[in-house]
Amino acid sequence: MNRLLIAVAVAALATQAAPTLASEGIPGATVRSDSGMAPADRKARSEQWCKDNPEKCREMKAKAEERRVQCKADPEKCRAEAQARSRERFRKADTNGDGRISREEAQKGMPQLARDFDRIDANKDGMVTMEELEAARKARAGASKGKGA
Repeated sequence: MNRLLIAVAVAALATQAAPTLASEGIPGATVRSDSGMAPADRKARSEQWCKDNPEKCREMKAKAEERRVQCKADPEKCRAEAQARSRERFRKADTNGDGRISREEAQKGMPQLARDFDRIDANKDGMVTMEELEAARKARAGASKGKGA
């Protein structure tokens, strides 16, 4: 259970850090997920970033530890807060306010969603709704549990 919480916290921080790293011109940093990268390569890249950015690294590690402790103490509250953050990111990315995100809105406001847009757009209408996004997350979580994670 602790490994899972740590993995979730690290993944959340990595997702938040990727756009920052790319915007700062860090070589090799992109707004795409490192999901295809080997764990050893991902670890080496993270360690190098921490060497290059020690203050930011300490802040991120402290936030991850704080979230880990909070999530362990109250997992339901942690889940609700994560969902609220997700809804807020979705709302900000939905620049025209129609409750749906186009591929262009995703590319500008939610790059990881843009990368997986075709998989998440279940009805293939060229728009992703919050319901489609949540369904994709649940399917992904179910697949992860099936792998013995």
